Amino acid sequence: MPLNTATSLQASTEIAQESPRQRMRAAFRAVRAETERRAAPLSAEDQVVQSMPDASPTKWHRAHTTWFFETFLLVPKLAQYAIYDERFPFLFNSYYVAAGPRHARPKRGLVTRPDAHEVAAYRAHVDAAVERLIESVPESELAEVASIVEIGLHHEQQHQELILTDILHMFAQNPTHPAYDAAWRFPVAKIAADKANADYVSLPSGLHMIGHDGDGFSFDNESPRHQVLVQPVKIARALVTNGEWLAFMQGGGYRDPALWLSEGWAQVEAEGWDAPGNWIEQDGAHGSTWHHMTLRGLVPVDPDAPVCQVNYYEADAFANWSGKHLPTEFEWEVAARADLLDDAFGIVWQWTRSSYSPYPGFRAAPGALGEYNGKFMINQMVLRGSSLATPEGHARLSYRNFFPAHARWQFTGLRLSDYV
Repeated sequence: MPLNTATSLQASTEIAQESPRQRMRAAFRAVRAETERRAAPLSAEDQVVQSMPDASPTKWHRAHTTWFFETFLLVPKLAQYAIYDERFPFLFNSYYVAAGPRHARPKRGLVTRPDAHEVAAYRAHVDAAVERLIESVPESELAEVASIVEIGLHHEQQHQELILTDILHMFAQNPTHPAYDAAWRFPVAKIAADKANADYVSLPSGLHMIGHDGDGFSFDNESPRHQVLVQPVKIARALVTNGEWLAFMQGGGYRDPALWLSEGWAQVEAEGWDAPGNWIEQDGAHGSTWHHMTLRGLVPVDPDAPVCQVNYYEADAFANWSGKHLPTEFEWEVAARADLLDDAFGIVWQWTRSSYSPYPGFRAAPGALGEYNGKFMINQMVLRGSSLATPEGHARLSYRNFFPAHARWQFTGLRLSDYV
């Protein structure tokens, strides 16, 4: 239930009066609790399954985010801290080579032990130790501890989103189409009345500043802030809808190789794509209709809702079919900063046609934490905005999400742009 104005003002005053340690502890508790809230609807069996190599079991996400705090915060910063279980670093390290060896990613679903209850005990053990550290760390080291806690919390929020995308992919493999949450509903989007004309807005051409402006947290890949040249371009206010995608499908979009990048067309042929990820055509009393798998199970496709779970190849093919193109990440950021976009956040991540590469002057931080983003700056495409699964407070204008072009199990969609 939302707070009323008086309560909100009181809460704001109380937060302002809290010490840095109290604020850090409150943020830590809130994020850790959100992970458990997202896992709560799942059974122990749900939490151990890995539906494909690119996804991870929920139990693994819960343990990995705990390992992160144990490895990068408690071991170096809390005197006499003993690792909870010497086997866990190998099981729950992800890709941090400098932090030691790790279990192969495609085999995470084979790790039935430790079970979900033991992972809960691991989380409780580490949570208690982190709170002891927050209370006891000398003032001279508080800023460094706060920095590690902050990146750890944002890292955990990324995994909170993955918990939902990965469990949806797993449920989509189940022929009974189970629901994660029977009460879940797709966010309501603003629907443009005339996308061909009035709902394309022109961006001011010329030099623009791009990247994080230094206000609040950011990941290292959002910096350094720098100038980019934006050509005369117009960008769609609205996201592409399911109805528009159905027209693409009916117009032969998945059958015309001229629309597709070569790698994308190879996947169309190899995997038999004829619709977005998780779409299923079902026969009914009035003929066949398209349904799609959502967090509340299988539901009819809503033509007015933004299309979701399309990959870069599909988005690019749709743009070609439309006679338009995808915006660059810089065009997207300029438009979003000018408040020109509807539904920029909270529905689907939006593909851009920008490859994921370092900003001018980017340098990865030393040590294992420096592996967080820089090592992936190849063979990936940038997405902007945020999705329905992105935790509150995690989105921002300069955020650079990235996935390989074939990825279609995420909450990903698109908007179009065109040169003028």
